[in-house]
Amino acid sequence: MAAALGEEAPDNEDYYGLLNVRREASQEELKAAYRRLCMLYHPDKHRDPELKTQAERLFNLVHQAYEVLSDPQTRAIYDIYGRRGLEMEGWEVVERKRTAAEIREEFERLQREREERRLQQRTNPKGTISVGIDATDLFDRYDEDYEDVPGSSFPQIEINKMHISQSIEAPLTSTDTAILSGNLSTQNGNGGGSINLALRRVTSAKGWGELEFGAGDLHGPLFGLKIFRNLTPRCFITTNCALQFSSRGVRPGLTTVLARNLDKNTMGYLQWRWGIQSAMNTSIVRDTKTSHFTVAMQLGIPHSFMMVSYQHKFQDEDQTRVKGSLKVGFFGTIVEYGAERKISRHSVLGATVSVGVPQGVSLKIKLNRASQTYFFPVHLTDQLLPSAVFYATVGPLVIYFAMHRLVIKPYLRAQKERELEKQRESTASDILQKKQEAEAAVRLMQESVRRIIEAEEARMGLIVVNAWYGKFVNDNSRKNEKVKVIDVTVPLQCLVKDSKLILTEASKAGLPGFYDPCVGEEKSLKVLYQFRGVLHQVMSADNEALRIPKQSHRIDADG
Repeated sequence: MAAALGEEAPDNEDYYGLLNVRREASQEELKAAYRRLCMLYHPDKHRDPELKTQAERLFNLVHQAYEVLSDPQTRAIYDIYGRRGLEMEGWEVVERKRTAAEIREEFERLQREREERRLQQRTNPKGTISVGIDATDLFDRYDEDYEDVPGSSFPQIEINKMHISQSIEAPLTSTDTAILSGNLSTQNGNGGGSINLALRRVTSAKGWGELEFGAGDLHGPLFGLKIFRNLTPRCFITTNCALQFSSRGVRPGLTTVLARNLDKNTMGYLQWRWGIQSAMNTSIVRDTKTSHFTVAMQLGIPHSFMMVSYQHKFQDEDQTRVKGSLKVGFFGTIVEYGAERKISRHSVLGATVSVGVPQGVSLKIKLNRASQTYFFPVHLTDQLLPSAVFYATVGPLVIYFAMHRLVIKPYLRAQKERELEKQRESTASDILQKKQEAEAAVRLMQESVRRIIEAEEARMGLIVVNAWYGKFVNDNSRKNEKVKVIDVTVPLQCLVKDSKLILTEASKAGLPGFYDPCVGEEKSLKVLYQFRGVLHQVMSADNEALRIPKQSHRIDADG
């Protein structure tokens, strides 16, 4: 479809940026922008053969952009997934009378079908590795009686338990999925494992059912049935029945959970568990953008308790979270506090300190890497020792900040540089083409800019003195970084109309006469302009809308 419009544009061509219009621009705004650029790039206005050739290419690109955006159907396709969507086969059979919303719905339906086909070849591996460490000898050891025992001068730190579990999913059809899982556990030299196979079927939009079969060396065969059902749009129920066979006979179990949306951010749960450890549990969970709050109460055998927990979510780049909880029951009292933070694109590191009576003090370290979880519970002491609490709190913080500064930060910086270098290499030819087009556009603008400046000078209007676009380095800590900017004085002056310059909320690299001088890096536009004989200056982020002149841009003559 797009190829038939003439000059072939790059896949990443921003048609809105090329015409300098908003994505919500009306047909009148599109037409006005198109006419203005046609007057600038029309081949008949240039006698020089080289300029005429360049004008023809740019004129065709502008015409192609207008052809796509002025037609409601092609514009809807372009808005959804860009120029590549215009090259897909089959759009010619779509009814012309369809609205943009209907076209979007059609695309989403086709996308769902593609996703279903891809499911046939996809698994969803998940795994957990847990390593329990006994470090009580660090804080509670024999000092006198065993001084002569070889090796007793050093604290003994032991791994006393380990657990490994893994699962994979294998979609059989669009509604049926097989789940294979297994686990191995060992504690103080004794261990065992099990393997489970579950078959899940989605019966309707309201529910699904799952059959489970398992076997292991610690327990006999297991047969289970799980059912999920939406009772209302705000309420659902889950029931899990199981039969565990062992040398002591058959041990049945039943767990039922009833949940309801209390409001947009709050869920209420009622749970009843019958079997070896029967219990009734009720909880309320409130989850918002900045916090997560849970209150729960359980009555059961052997444990009954009350629990309150709170987690605060910081809105920073590293998705930092701090949390705390209090749990009181027949087993004693446990206070936990900790934090977690994103350390890379796919990794989250967390640490929690647990202080309990009579449980003692423990430090729990957890690393989530994609769909894998690594968990390291470190038991420090059986008693409430202030020194253990202090080191469990301060130690991980000191180690994290040292590792972040010396290892994580340099690694992420090097990784980002490698990604930028790959991006530059892959887009080198496109950037070169865009640079040549921008330079040609600037040459074609010279005559128009001369007339615009004469008109603006006559009315004491808007004159662009200097304008630069690209990467600026103003921070003293980044002095070693290279400034990468291009001069865009002429292209900006060409966009001035009636002593006003208006740039839309989009990357400025797509404007006529612009190109990207530093792919993948943060860019800005710096403009020094004169209005009514007074100098003004403004710095604008790449995707930020800009409107000049403004009083706030005025340069104070006394400064």
